[in-house]
Amino acid sequence: MKTADISDLDVACEMADVARAAILPHFRAAGLGAENKLQDGFDPVTVADRAAETAMRAVLAKRRPADGIWGEEYGQEPGTSGRTWVLDPIDGTRGFISGTPTWGVLIALSDENGPFLGVIDQPYTEERFIGAPGVAEMTGPQGLRPLAARQGSHLADAILFTTFPEVGTPEDRAGFERVAAMAKLTRYGMDCYAYALLAAGQVDLVIEASLNAYDIQAPIAVIQAAGGIVTNWQGGPAHQGGRALAAANPEIHAEALALLNT
Repeated sequence: MKTADISDLDVACEMADVARAAILPHFRAAGLGAENKLQDGFDPVTVADRAAETAMRAVLAKRRPADGIWGEEYGQEPGTSGRTWVLDPIDGTRGFISGTPTWGVLIALSDENGPFLGVIDQPYTEERFIGAPGVAEMTGPQGLRPLAARQGSHLADAILFTTFPEVGTPEDRAGFERVAAMAKLTRYGMDCYAYALLAAGQVDLVIEASLNAYDIQAPIAVIQAAGGIVTNWQGGPAHQGGRALAAANPEIHAEALALLNT
């Protein structure tokens, strides 16, 4: 099955619901600790990350036992259906432990061609961004609204996001800076929320490097459903991670791609 149906969306939203319930008691809680997953550097994980992924996996065990799972905290579990749920229980754990509401729960459903359903959920602000074939919408404090990436925008007027000022390697940083020099406004530190804002028509570009598949698959599905485009820095598929260029429309994507590869 290469398209999502209503029941798939229902499963994804149920997972987002249980993840919210697992995470929110820990957000901005006194004494919340974080373990570092890296010997060289800082990649934090908290009890909330693990509780959320455990809760989502329990939903899949009950409702989609034939599907595979690829989660950040507990790895890959093969299935027999040819479909895989790709989960990042808290994308932006650094922001989470800092108390900023820019982290999110990422849920994607993928086949051999990549993700075709995605959810970006921000539990604290109660915003949920959903993308699937025929579905591009968000819910939040302002109710149900359609998602639509900006059309017709160009780099000279663009709002550009990335998570870390260093972006990736020195080469990655140089490519990003060439684009940033031409953009109207550059902002940092938004994690997956930047991709949600692109799908909602608020920003024009998100450029990242050193991503994992679970960082980018849900944003790909949401942005594509909203009329945007996500590729790697050569214009090819980005769903396995690495470098990603998310753009509101083909025109601004082409402008940014040319500068990244100068």
